Amino acid sequence: MKIAVIGTGQFARSFIALWQLHPDVEEVWVSDLVPERARQHVESHGLAGSFDTFEDALTSDVDAVAIMTQRWSHGPLVLQALAAGKHVYSAVPMASTVEDCEAIVAAVRETGLVYMMGETSYYNPATVWAREHIAAGEFGRVFYGEGDYVHDMDNGFYAAYRYSGGDDWKETASYPPMLYPTHALGGVLGAWPSHAVSVSCTGISDTRGDGVFDTAVSRWGNDFSNMSALFELADGGVVRTNEFRRVGYWSGPESRFRFYGTEQVMEQSVTSTVVTVKTEGEDYRKGRTLDISDELRAGEHADVSEDLADIDPALLSSFRSGTARVHDRSRLPREFEGAPNGHEGAHHFLADDFVVAVRDRAHPPVNAWVAARFTVPGIVADRSARQGGARLPVPDFGDPV
Repeated sequence: MKIAVIGTGQFARSFIALWQLHPDVEEVWVSDLVPERARQHVESHGLAGSFDTFEDALTSDVDAVAIMTQRWSHGPLVLQALAAGKHVYSAVPMASTVEDCEAIVAAVRETGLVYMMGETSYYNPATVWAREHIAAGEFGRVFYGEGDYVHDMDNGFYAAYRYSGGDDWKETASYPPMLYPTHALGGVLGAWPSHAVSVSCTGISDTRGDGVFDTAVSRWGNDFSNMSALFELADGGVVRTNEFRRVGYWSGPESRFRFYGTEQVMEQSVTSTVVTVKTEGEDYRKGRTLDISDELRAGEHADVSEDLADIDPALLSSFRSGTARVHDRSRLPREFEGAPNGHEGAHHFLADDFVVAVRDRAHPPVNAWVAARFTVPGIVADRSARQGGARLPVPDFGDPV
């Protein structure tokens, strides 16, 4: 297959390198609004070439496009690509409106094309572990879950927004936290097979006064820097997620997850992950608490590429992690061995799952229907916060067909 990567910012380079290594990828092309940036990637990675515009990529013979542009632009670009007959890999979020999410699901259903949203939390070691054990029935009935995406603006985000936003970066650095819900919600629903049916959300107005999260500056009229949402699920369970951008939190995983079942509980903190289990033959109150941190620790990849020189040091852990014991590397191409990874081992699985889905014409794990279930609840949560926490229904577009 041939892939065109649209947008060659800091995050895209990780996947450009991996797809260039993949045995089922024949050519990798790039396109960027800054043409010099695209040409630099062609030279540094030995790519097939670059396209001057997105439209040029769509009229070419590439089989797929990977949308790595600004987060609020994904929906319209994905729809344009699907209409042009291209398979689509999209960075998160799926889109910024419910209408665009629904339209993407409809387009995938009608065309039979492959769509995948690149949600890293689906491959987060904690989510992988919980998914396996919930499916095995070890939790009993899961009734409550928690997911956090805790990333302070001072912890590398200012630099990232300046890099991608140009002179008017403050206008878009105020992107509403609940419109970027998938790292928290996707990590929970990626293990717990249910979906949100309603939500109530509270937003906390920012007080920094630096022009970010300022309604007079924000493209979205948003002043919420921290938001907490409570979701009701279709199976009667409850999920709480936090999206924090102003918080005194600097180390450990940005995304953390907790699952509470009638027979087992898993709790992840900054420094450890424990699971409480009933011991056979003992009274229920005398169950054990096991530390499973070593199973979930991804570690750090030893090779630090020069490509990372322009990335704020606070963000480097997202671009150079290894994989964890719980990850099944046996299903990955051998060419990925030793290749740079990121987001607690997720990059290798993301890159491979998309290629395999296109090759086999199959739905990837985070297909359009799943992506909508990870994204739409956050969009509705943002509406709820703007209405003082009103509980609002969350639409669902069904299961993959």
